[in-house]
Amino acid sequence: MDSSREPIVAHMLEAAENASPVEAVEAVTRELGAALGARSVTFLIADLSGRALVRLAHVPLAGGGEGRRDGQEVAIVTPFDGGPAEQALRTQTVQVVARSDGWSVLAPVTDRGEAIGLLEMVLPDEPAPRALAEIARTAHVLAFVVIANRRYTDLFEWGQRTTPFTLSGEIQRRLLPGSFTCEASGFTLSGWLEPAASIGGDTFDYSVARDVLHFSVTDAMGHGVTSALTATLGVGSLRNSRRRGAGLVEQAVAANIEVADHATVRGSYLTAVLGRLDLRTGVCALLNAGHVPPMLVRDGDTRTLSSPANFPLGMFPEADYRAGEVRLEPGDRVVVVTDGMRERNAAGLDLPTILRSIAGLHPREAVRALADAVLEVSGGALADDATLFIIDWHGGHDEGRQTSAGADQARASSGLPA
Repeated sequence: MDSSREPIVAHMLEAAENASPVEAVEAVTRELGAALGARSVTFLIADLSGRALVRLAHVPLAGGGEGRRDGQEVAIVTPFDGGPAEQALRTQTVQVVARSDGWSVLAPVTDRGEAIGLLEMVLPDEPAPRALAEIARTAHVLAFVVIANRRYTDLFEWGQRTTPFTLSGEIQRRLLPGSFTCEASGFTLSGWLEPAASIGGDTFDYSVARDVLHFSVTDAMGHGVTSALTATLGVGSLRNSRRRGAGLVEQAVAANIEVADHATVRGSYLTAVLGRLDLRTGVCALLNAGHVPPMLVRDGDTRTLSSPANFPLGMFPEADYRAGEVRLEPGDRVVVVTDGMRERNAAGLDLPTILRSIAGLHPREAVRALADAVLEVSGGALADDATLFIIDWHGGHDEGRQTSAGADQARASSGLPA
């Protein structure tokens, strides 16, 4: 580490640890602003669901501040507009903009490809390349501060939610992984869930082991709290057996029995795709339990991945399960969706054509593009949840990543047209 950086990073981490979890990010940004001579420093949370950035502020009850409020907390929402802020998140590069009172710097706050937000700084003078590199690195440190402290408070979760959740939505959210995006040397993945007005019980999940990537996409029958509870049983069972070292067939058998035995409504079930990708070889085992078949995008062509047919989990307690496999090649993209992407309102969506058109997008932007497409053809109102999960297979599991400030910029999406 450059010795000149050590005091800044050390002071940032010390400030974070000495502050309460609610005030940790503010403490870090104040320390950073003082160290770099900034006129102002602000952390903006990325609400990718609402396609917006959220600025959190703490004001007296009688004080100013326009925006969504919770007591003394204010969340000011700025929709994406294709400008420098959205470009910074999309390309994962620092953006510098001249303004009347100085220079605005927008640096991605990212860890392993998860776009947490932006660090916005206003500097009196145009920053030199060395200063920009320092800002990018400290924004990466800020990502760790946010990740560590959001475990202890609802503030960041509240600020990020530009749309209130129902009870079933809250249950469903807790079933999803802590990060929707993950980059590694051999793969990049991202998931997305576009909920219906009445939650449909969709989930996606993943876990990275030393040489294996585990993943699943599930869709519980029905809507509302009942569907969310069925999803809870299914996901809980799959995680429990996976963490005991069970294979795909064992996971499916266990979940099938648990859902059948414990579902609150008789006859409840969920469809699922379970996957196990060997990161050394690219061999991907797939088990399809009554779900929409996964798709493979390879060299501009899209095809369905066939695998042995199985009953949904929980439908028949005595059912047997079988898995198939496919060998991935570097550059392949695996796409798993739920039937919300195929239901009647979205019947006009030409999924293979869209998948080809977004092949160059990072999975983080690709899932958003797919969600936008299904919302457009369905008139903005989904009859069922639409869930998307994308894995790009790069190969080279034993190689190191080439990253800058928490992201592999070579794999990032290109900028939006000016």
